[in-house]
Amino acid sequence: MIPDEIEPLARSLWAATAPPEPELETLDGEEETEAAIVGGGYTGLSAALHLAERGIACALLEARGPGWGASGRNGGQVIAGLKEDPDTVERILGPSAGKRAVALSARAPDLVFDLVGRYGIACDAVRSGWIQPAADPASARLQRARLEQWQRRGAPVEWLDRKATAQALGTELYASALLDHRGGTLNPLAYARGLARAALSKGARIFARSRAIAVERDGAGWRVRTRRGALRARFLLLCTNAYTDGLHREMARSLLPVVSVQVASAPLSANLRASILPEGRAASDTRRLLVYFRLDPQGRLVIGGRGAYSARGIRAAQARLRRLAKRMFPQLPDDLPFEFAWGGLVALTEDRLPFLVEPEPGLLLAGGYNGRGVAMATAMGKVLADKVAGVPDAELDFPLRKRLRPMPLYGLRKPLVSLAVAIEELQDRAGL
Repeated sequence: MIPDEIEPLARSLWAATAPPEPELETLDGEEETEAAIVGGGYTGLSAALHLAERGIACALLEARGPGWGASGRNGGQVIAGLKEDPDTVERILGPSAGKRAVALSARAPDLVFDLVGRYGIACDAVRSGWIQPAADPASARLQRARLEQWQRRGAPVEWLDRKATAQALGTELYASALLDHRGGTLNPLAYARGLARAALSKGARIFARSRAIAVERDGAGWRVRTRRGALRARFLLLCTNAYTDGLHREMARSLLPVVSVQVASAPLSANLRASILPEGRAASDTRRLLVYFRLDPQGRLVIGGRGAYSARGIRAAQARLRRLAKRMFPQLPDDLPFEFAWGGLVALTEDRLPFLVEPEPGLLLAGGYNGRGVAMATAMGKVLADKVAGVPDAELDFPLRKRLRPMPLYGLRKPLVSLAVAIEELQDRAGL
């Protein structure tokens, strides 16, 4: 888990600027429904909303509040596609399943912005595009292939040369970039809370501060226990992702939780705002230790990257981000204060692809977005709802497996990740 210093969500920029959480009940006693959902992030909230839209009774259990985990702490970048390129996804999953997964990931931002519009979700959503700057020549070569693959599939993506990249970003640090017009930005916590309100408006039940402590078979269905009650259902959807812990051992062992941290500056002056990401786009570069950055609606520079498993390491990572911001944007004043610093867990998978698994009848597991969760988790929630509604497995927009793929050397994950971070940081420094 994350050290206590960065656990309180109230310390994030998003918590300081999002609308309040809707009023929610706590599970007290025994309840019964058609579909029980555990986890109040984008996957679970989207599943609840899409089930409720279909008139299927559902109830969601959340240990804290909607968006408390990664869904409320990320960079708020709405990105199309998966971590792997389309051709690679089709090779890993097979031609038919791979094409479905790629197509779903390609239109996932459409779903996000459609939901925002249909339900009037106040989350500062802007669809101005996403930029992926190349950190080194090798990355630029890979991006050329990525560009060709997406253009072959009709995606609105284009190549930016050095001059266009500098103009789009406001920094001379990168020599080229890929611009994807499908992307955008939002306040991630406000979006999560908005999904919760939308699901409630359609009849879904959401129980906050109702941590699931055990799941068990209950006849032909499932039973989820909390400290003060239990929820019985025909279907059980586990959407806990990097915060799965001991609730489902196999799911937890299929995910590698890594810490991602962010810092946010004080609002920039109008002149500075005009010189940094002037068209309001978000950016995530191709470093081994990914760096992502954007401006919020008040003109704060938000920059994030990989953290560490210790409080000391997290503070050091946040300090590096502040220094990197000054290096990337030398026009920033030396005394620019950074008002917020926070972090959360991102879930990685062995093949860098999300999973949708039904290990037992009626038990559905979904997660592993590898840093692409805003759009893809929303889309996966809809796929879960489709499955519960009876859509045949072969027609689901994402392939359904029967078994999870465990992470290798899971028991050594923390020291191995820490070592990998140190090595990758040295490689990034050499590359730049």
